[in-house]
Amino acid sequence: MAQLAEVRIPIYPDCWETCGNCAQGDVTVWEILVKPGDKVNFDDNVITLETGKVALDIQTPHAGTVVEVFVTEGQEVAEGALILTIEPL
Repeated sequence: MAQLAEVRIPIYPDCWETCGNCAQGDVTVWEILVKPGDKVNFDDNVITLETGKVALDIQTPHAGTVVEVFVTEGQEVAEGALILTIEPL
């Protein structure tokens, strides 16, 4: 098995701190779009986050097979939180 690639919650934009319109409330996992065993391509959407003001699709920077998902729908998440691991192609 190749070394697993991690997909994490990206760093939130600086504008969230100054404006606050997008990030009102907690950031939660709205929908998980993949499960272990699924094949994903570069830039495929893997989860959708909801902030109370906006929904954000989080994409994978890797292509391969999903090994494990570490978040659940409705879970609050922070910057840098591990979403899933992928076995790269």
